Amino acid sequence: MTIEGALSIASRFPRLTGEQLLEQLAPPRQFEGASLDNYRPDPDYPSQAEAVEAVRAFLGGGSGGGGGWFRKKAEPPRPGIYLDGGFGVGKTHLLAALWHATKGRKYFGTFIEYTALVGALGFQHAVELLKGTKLLCIDEFELDDPGDTRLMNRVLGELAESGTRIAATSNTPPQALGEGRFAAQDFLREIDALASRFRTVRIDGLDFRRRDTAEHAIVTADVAGALEHVEGNVAFDSFDAILDHLAQVHPANYVALVAGLSAIGITGVHEFHNQTDALRFVAFVDRLYDARVRVIAAGTPLDEIFPEEMLQGGYRKKYLRAISRLVSLTSAAPV
Repeated sequence: MTIEGALSIASRFPRLTGEQLLEQLAPPRQFEGASLDNYRPDPDYPSQAEAVEAVRAFLGGGSGGGGGWFRKKAEPPRPGIYLDGGFGVGKTHLLAALWHATKGRKYFGTFIEYTALVGALGFQHAVELLKGTKLLCIDEFELDDPGDTRLMNRVLGELAESGTRIAATSNTPPQALGEGRFAAQDFLREIDALASRFRTVRIDGLDFRRRDTAEHAIVTADVAGALEHVEGNVAFDSFDAILDHLAQVHPANYVALVAGLSAIGITGVHEFHNQTDALRFVAFVDRLYDARVRVIAAGTPLDEIFPEEMLQGGYRKKYLRAISRLVSLTSAAPV
């Protein structure tokens, strides 16, 4: 196709209904075949094999909490499991495997997707739609926003009381193993309330996305020319046009912005100066990654767009996750 036939992210204004938003809550395409049997633990990190067994035990625990490790002496059964580890150690694979192996009504989404869902529909409507769910999977559970943390605490509390089981993952930066977990001082009250609902399982290891890809995001001089060689639908926008448009679309609808795309071309990439723009872009990157949309970009390398003051701030984990994913998405064969 010619570049004149390219789509524009900035021309899309999707508005999904509550039911349509729920339909989107399923594992990303790359995890459609995920199972506990095809997860490959790294023998150098025993905690990965231990995590597989913990998920298997949770799966066999039954909707009421079950026995085994799930029922501790003198403690009520916990309705959740929390996989805590660094980037790219297979947490999402295990979460998707649990989702696939569970029968009944179930949902799978990122923490950002659930908070966006509640923001778009309102707390009560969202809870009503989610009630009766057998399993709720939350990928990339984040504790860096006290408002969102309290909101999800309320949601999970109501769902757990109605019988929903909950499985979640989190990210701990490889440079700071042990940080960002339930002991975070700033959110102790909210975190303690959430922690009581989960058994926390630690997973160590290396980021698989960087094992076979470049260490830095690839920059392409001729974005338009590169897009002409991509099969399928492509989008072509400037970096600023995308940022301006993301401010006009509710994050819950970002999934529809990237629907049907094989690649997106971005020109004029530059470092962020506004944290609100940066956080919206992180949510957008998550949707690109889930949909396996290749990114072809010109300008500042996409792994260098978050300035040091942002990387050292309260949203550090979000930015590091986005960098890891952008490195993968700009490679020739993103995973």
